Amino acid sequence: MNRNAKPVYILGAGGHAKVVIATVQAAGSNVQALYDDDPRKWGQSVLDVPIVGAIASVDAAAEAGALVALGDNATRKAVAEQHPTLRWEIAVHPNADVHPSVTLGAGTVVFSGAVVQPGAVIGRHCIINTGATVDHDCVIGDYAHIAPGVHLAGQVTVGEGAFLGIGSVAIVGVTIGAWATVGAGAVVITDIPPGATAVGVPAKVIR
Repeated sequence: MNRNAKPVYILGAGGHAKVVIATVQAAGSNVQALYDDDPRKWGQSVLDVPIVGAIASVDAAAEAGALVALGDNATRKAVAEQHPTLRWEIAVHPNADVHPSVTLGAGTVVFSGAVVQPGAVIGRHCIINTGATVDHDCVIGDYAHIAPGVHLAGQVTVGEGAFLGIGSVAIVGVTIGAWATVGAGAVVITDIPPGATAVGVPAKVIR
């Protein structure tokens, strides 16, 4: 532990939290504690970081930065909105390549191997997962999750809370609506409406 590093608290203690912890530590900050609403986890640890109590109790530690490590977009939004006084961090793994012109919103995490190209705008509490690529001038809304190995061509727009499954692809200039779901391996060549689920090659809306 680097005693001079910035302390960070993490909300959530599941599998996704492991990758958030690894990213925060690799970026040079200390993960002080985890908070989770499953009382069976209290007193345990994840990657040697203690789980100290329910998420609501994190407000007592508000002097430190925080991140929500919950993979479900709607749950991540709900938790973030329940704690408006927390100072939300941005975590970028040193093995990610994020151009200096990129805008990253508070609470967003960018995992190892991800590439975010010039002019991209990433909203608040987003997940840019392992090995994902976000090309020039993409706009990604708050609470979106870009899963491992997703590839977005330039000028793609992803709405708030959208989920793009592992290995999916979107061609230049398409729009994926708010809270839409794109299935694993899908190839998006036309716009996806808000709230829709699209799968396949090319991606077709199934509901």
